[in-house]
This record gives sequence, C-alpha cells and structure tokens, in this order.
Amino acid sequence: MASESSPLLAYRLLGEEGTALPLNGAGAPGGASARKLSTFLGVVVPTVLSMFSIVVFLRIGFVVGHAGLLQALAMLLVAYFILALTVLSVCAIATNGAVQGGGAYFMISRTLGPEVGGSIGLMFYLANVCGCAVSLLGLVESVLDVFGADATGPSGLRVLPQGYGWNLLYGSLLLGLVGGVCTLGAGLYARASFLTFLLVSGSLASVLISFVAVGPRDIPLTPRPGPNGSSLPPRFGHFTGFNSSTLKDNLAAGYAEDYTTGAMMNFASVFAVLFNGCTGIMAGANMSGELKDPSRAIPLGTIVAVAYTFFVYVLLFFLSSFTCDRTLLQEDYGFFRAISLWPPLVLIGIYATALSASMSSLIGASRILHALARDDLFGVILAPAKVVSRGGNPWAAVLYSWGLVQLVLLAGKLNTLAAVVTVFYLVAYAAVDLSCLSLEWASAPNFRPTFSLFSWHTCLLGVASCLLMMFLISPGAAGGSLLLMGLLAALLTARGGPSSWGYVSQALLFHQVRKYLLRLDVRKDHVKFWRPQLLLLVGNPRGALPLLRLANQLKKGGLYVLGHVTLGDLDSLPSDPVQPQYGAWLSLVDRAQVKAFVDLTLSPSVRQGAQHLLRISGLGGMKPNTLVLGFYDDAPPQDHFLTDPAFSEPADSTREGSSPALSTLFPPPRAPGSPRALSPQDYVATVADALKMNKNVVLARASGALPPERLSRGSGGTSQLHHVDVWPLNLLRPRGGPGYVDVCGLFLLQMATILGMVPAWHSARLRIFLCLGPREAPGAAEGRLRALLSQLRIRAEVQEVVWGEGAGAGEPEVEEEGDFVNSGRGDVEAEALARSANALVRAQQGRGTGGGPGGPEGGDTEGPTTALTFLYLPRPPADPARYPRYLALLETLTRDLGPTLLVHGVTPVTCTDL
Repeated sequence: MASESSPLLAYRLLGEEGTALPLNGAGAPGGASARKLSTFLGVVVPTVLSMFSIVVFLRIGFVVGHAGLLQALAMLLVAYFILALTVLSVCAIATNGAVQGGGAYFMISRTLGPEVGGSIGLMFYLANVCGCAVSLLGLVESVLDVFGADATGPSGLRVLPQGYGWNLLYGSLLLGLVGGVCTLGAGLYARASFLTFLLVSGSLASVLISFVAVGPRDIPLTPRPGPNGSSLPPRFGHFTGFNSSTLKDNLAAGYAEDYTTGAMMNFASVFAVLFNGCTGIMAGANMSGELKDPSRAIPLGTIVAVAYTFFVYVLLFFLSSFTCDRTLLQEDYGFFRAISLWPPLVLIGIYATALSASMSSLIGASRILHALARDDLFGVILAPAKVVSRGGNPWAAVLYSWGLVQLVLLAGKLNTLAAVVTVFYLVAYAAVDLSCLSLEWASAPNFRPTFSLFSWHTCLLGVASCLLMMFLISPGAAGGSLLLMGLLAALLTARGGPSSWGYVSQALLFHQVRKYLLRLDVRKDHVKFWRPQLLLLVGNPRGALPLLRLANQLKKGGLYVLGHVTLGDLDSLPSDPVQPQYGAWLSLVDRAQVKAFVDLTLSPSVRQGAQHLLRISGLGGMKPNTLVLGFYDDAPPQDHFLTDPAFSEPADSTREGSSPALSTLFPPPRAPGSPRALSPQDYVATVADALKMNKNVVLARASGALPPERLSRGSGGTSQLHHVDVWPLNLLRPRGGPGYVDVCGLFLLQMATILGMVPAWHSARLRIFLCLGPREAPGAAEGRLRALLSQLRIRAEVQEVVWGEGAGAGEPEVEEEGDFVNSGRGDVEAEALARSANALVRAQQGRGTGGGPGGPEGGDTEGPTTALTFLYLPRPPADPARYPRYLALLETLTRDLGPTLLVHGVTPVTCTDL
C-alpha cells in the first residue's frame, strides 16, 4: 500500500442497510441521516417527470403532425439512443465508487479534475436555474392560455389579467411555492414529487383511455386572421377514432408552418423540440447526496425512468397517428383536452408536469451549487451556499438559486434561452461520457464498475452525439457554451484547485507514455538524433539554483533528472527518509520553472549513491548519458532562495509545495569550514566512475555569476553583448594530442552550440580558440577547423592564440593524457602549466573579436564580455592517490575565469550526413 492513510480506511465495513458507508455520510451535508430517499422516490420519480415535462401533453401533436409517424419514431429512437449512451456512462461511473452530493458535477470533477469539472458544474448549475425559470414561464403561459383575459382559444375563461407585470407576478408566486418546498428539504420535495407523479400518471391514463373510449368528433381550431385583418371562416380538426386511412395519411412527413410562430418546420427544428423535452436524465443523479445507496439507485432508477418514458412516448405517437388527422395535429398542439373524457384532468397534468420540472431543476441546481461551494472552487462568491440546516438540508444554496431564478424571470419570454439551456445540458452529458471514456482508456486497475454494459465505443459515440446535437439545436449557443467552458477552465486553472481528487489525465498520460517508451528502442539510436540527457547531482538546491537553470537550458529537449543522495543506511532506520522529500523537490522544480524529473536515493556515501542514480535513473531509451556536477572548491555557498524572485516572494500557504515545505527540507547552505558530505577523493572518484560507465561529464564552476538575463525563460534581449568561449583541446596537454577533432572536442562544440539555440542565449556570440605552438604557422589549423564547422553547420568565430602568450613560455609538455601528475617533472611543473593555461584563457576573455592570433591588435579594445567558458576536462589519473592533486590542478586552471563548464565527452554526438 502506498500509505496507511488510505481513503478506504475512512469507510465503515457495513452501514445500517448493509452497504458501505463513509464515516461522515459520504459527503452528505449533514451526515448519514441526510440520506433518506429510495430509488423510486429519489431517482425514478424526478427523472420521469423531468423527461416528460410539458412536452408529453403539448408537443405530441406537433411532432407527429409535422414529421409523420415514421420520422417521429426515428427521431425518438435517435434521441433516446443518445440519452441511453449517456445513461450507460452514468451507470458505469456511479457503480465505481461512493457518489457524494452534486450528481453529474461530482462525477465529472472527480474524473476530469477541478478545472473541467468546476467549469462544467457551473454551466450545469446555470442550466438548471434557467430550466426552472423556463418551466415556470411555460406554466404561466399554459395557465393564461385558458384563464387569461386575452386567451384566444375556443374554451378560454378569461378571468386573469395579463401583461408583463402580471406574468412576472404569477411566475414569482409559483417560484415562491416551488422554493418553499425545496427549502424545507428533500423529504418534502420527494413527497411533493410523488404526488405530482400520481397526478401526471392519472392524467396520462385518462388520455390513453380517451383515445379508445371517445368516438369520432370535429374539434374547432383557433381562428387565424385573414390577409387584411378579416377573420377566416371557422376551421375544424377531426378525431376519427382508430382508422387505417388516418394512420396511412400520418405515416409520411408533412412539414408546414408552425401556427404559434409562423416559422417553417423541418426535420432539425422538430427534432430539437422533441429532444428539448427529453433532457432530464440527470434529475435523479442530482439528488445523489440524499439517496440511501446512490451507487445502486442512480443506475437502476435512471434506466427504469428512461425505459418507462420511451414506452409512453411510443404509445402516444401510435395512438395519435391512428386517431387524429393531420390538420388537428398541426393546428392544435393541445388536442388532448379536446378528446379527453374529462378535460380538466389534462390541465391538471400539464400544470403538474411544469411544476414538477421546475421543482426538479431548482433542487438539482441547489445541490450542484452546494457541492461547488463545498469544494471551494470559486472562493467567496459561492461561500454562502455552504450553509446547511441541522438535518443536512442546504437551504442557503436553495435561497441562492431561488434568487437567481427570480432574476431570470425578469427577462420574461425565454424561447431563445430554452435552446441555451438544452445546449448546457448536452455539454454536461458529453462531459460525463468523456469522463467514462477517459477512465476506460486509462485502463486503471481501480476502474471496475459493477455495471458492465458499456464500452469505450459507447462512450465515444455518446460524446460525438452530444456535440452533434448541440450544434444541430443551436450552433451559436453551442459555440458560446464551449467558449464559456474554456474561459471558466482557464480561470480555475489560474486560481488553482485541489489536487487530491485524482486526475484521469495523469492515468491517460501514464498509459500513453508507457506504450511509447516500449517503442523507444535503444538499438535504433543514431548519432544524428543524439541529444543530451542530463543527471544533475545536487546536494542543497539553495546554492545550486543557477546551475539547475543552466542545466535546463543545456538539455535541448532531452531527459533532465535532478538527483540527490541522502546519506544513511536503511537497516538502521525505522522508515525510508527519502520518500517524504519528493514533494519538496517537485515543488522546487515547479518554482524554478525547469522541466526536470526528480530521483532521490539513500546510500552510505555520495559516491555510491551517484553510481545508483547513474545506473537506474530513467527508463528504457530515456536514461541519462551525461553527469553534471558542481565544482568542488572552497568558495562559500550562497543562498539563492533569498535573492531569486521565484523563491523570495511569499507563496500561497494554502497550496501544496509552498515555501514552508521547501524551507523545512532544504536547510540553509553549509557554513564555511563545516564538514562536507563529499571528500575531494570521492568527488574525483565519482567523475572517474561516470567515465568508466561511458557517461559524459560536465563540471560547472561559478555558475552563480552567470548574467541573470541568460538564465531567464525569455528571449535574452539585452543591451549587454556576451561571448561564449570554447577551448576544444586539453589545455593541460596543449601539444602532441590527437588534434582538434577528437570526440571530446566535438562534444564541447556540440554543447556550446546547443546552448546557443536557447532563446536566452541567441544574442551571445560563439568563439572557438585554437592554440598554436611557438613554431607553428598560423592559418593552417584555423582553415581545417572552419571547414569542419561548415560541415557541422555551426556558426562561430575562430581565433588562433599562441601558447604561452600573456604568460610565461617554456612550460612543460605533457606526453600522455592523465599522467601529467606522474611525470618526471613533478607537481610543481604541472601546477605551472595549469597557471599558464589559466592566464591564457583570462587574457582572451578581456578582448573583443578580431582577426589574427592573440585577438585584435593592441588587445585593449573593450568589447563584449565572456559570459561562459567551455573547457576541455582531462581524464582523472589512473592512480586514485593522485585524485586530490588532479582536483587542485583543475582549480588552478579555472581560477577567476567566471562561469566555466569543464566538459569531457566519451560518445560521438555530431554527424555531417543528412
């Protein structure tokens, strides 16, 4: 187990009903006592009422009259196919773990992360708020069609005054009734919904019986105005009873003008109306915080509700096509009242469905809002919605939502907003499908839902179908909703959110990275595609920040690993001291803005730890090929945390990895004169070990003196020009070597060229220096090197310098690389050679560009300064006893040179082929 504080330990083994319950009621606002609703009352009833809404009474004739029975059935099948795909995804996610309050928002946010989940959750909340307002205004219009003073129907009672103010008053009164029921809790809402369900079921039953019991009759239609405002003669629709001729006439489509809007209907417009009435499948999932067993109730109740409503819609389509002529269907969308045995019962059904839809939207919106507020994604804006009653009812979220619905009611007519609401619902459905698809593709072992009737094919088809429907219903609203989702996600990303939920994106990345790492075959490596893969060993990052950023610039898209060795023996420790340090090192990587992995190890010595990291860091074809070390000298370490802007500014203490963790795990730099974790002997031995393991080595000295603009992430634009100097030969063996094109010299050129590709170093000029002996003719070596640089596509200035110029001549000549400290001339002469080479390099650093050996004439012309020097790193001597002397020579060679990289390459890295 990764940790003994596993989330599973927060759960009791069995709850009161024998189901797994968390100790805190699975996130319910008031604990386990708030979970009271059964599958039928909590899921089936609200889902059925939401999917019926007012469409089942007022739009059956519209759909069948314009599209005909065959196309109407096709539309219904397509609509329910799209909804069924989302239902399968909901069932899979709901049966994969404990579902807390928030329904679809909870499922999406805990899968896709707080950024996507929070943005879609807020949009889903707004959709429910606007959906409540749309249902209330639809109810007001339905009431006024019968009882309004301006009612135009043949049976209008004309008792209620009409107008914008009166309509707003009626809507506000109805909203007060709905809000009162929802404020008093889910129990009262469930009882009210059940009563509404009985009324709607009774009304539908009377309609179904009326199709059989009522004989043929003529039904007067609403009169239409004539061409010049004159009235046309009365018109009638015909209820024929069951008649095969009527069915035959109603089979094909007959699109005509909508008598309520005057717009010409087509397949897309009729399908959009039908689909708008079916988008209530999340009504039960929104009540997840009040369900006794949401993991069982949500899938079972939703499937039952979808199957039931589909059966009722199909039955009504067939009965209408058998008994009503096309004129009646197209000219009187409320014909159920005209054919009913008792018309008031149909009115009761219409009002009950509209009222229940508004209640479902309001209580669903309040639960989503409470979940958003509890997760603290939007800060103080939603903070009031966290308040709950003693019984766990989020009454503050209900009042919050009630106020927003009241504001929406002020807009009056919401025909345009109805399409936006449906699009927002579809965005949430697509996100649920995407969540399930991501979990399935990630192949995470813990994704094992008990509901198995789904696959990645159904999830992918569900996402595509929802997106298609969005643009079919309203292209403008679809584009706007996606833009709004992107803006909200960007806002949440900038604000930061909880990271303890788990991101399916991490699981998907792991799955894909593993797949491609297996395809990365080291046997197919080619020098053309070589890139540096660095392992930077760091003792205390407080003193190594500039080197950490410089190594990040040298990697050129390759692997970059920060390695650290903790001294100790696991046998003598109660637990591994390395694991708790990873968080601080990862925070260091984030704050320093470098693209690096972190690898820590425990070892009795730094040398053994470095061997471990060199062997086991990386994976497959991505393993370090270059070891980077800071230089071993007596310079007092600096605390760059105090001066670096990324570390000196106060961090947000509420986020993980903030400055307290860094300051705790990264102690102050070592005091001058205090014991060091690495001896000079082990330091040189570590370099020798890396070369034996066929790793390139880079030793960095005085990297803290690098110009700050060269370590930035910008373009490096500055008024100060700099040089990057490269000495591609062994200055401790200046003559008698293999020339200027050996493997190590080419490696120096390659690393300097890579650094010049970084934007911060674009303006720096690359200079390459060749050393000539006193008797060597100038020009020959320079010509050969220029030809080589042309082949390698490296742009640089080449300068020849005479060995010994600027320092004493006649220095000893070393015959064999690595044995200079063992030569008969002794250590004194080797030290003199190092001092001479140091003086030569320093003399060239203070000179500008120019032709001829020794730089420009006069040598005193001021020009760009040298920002970084690349020097050839000799191999350590074969005798370990000579290691301290070797390190002393390197110190003399690089003394007062400023930022310097000592480089030794052992692998070919350049290629002249295409």
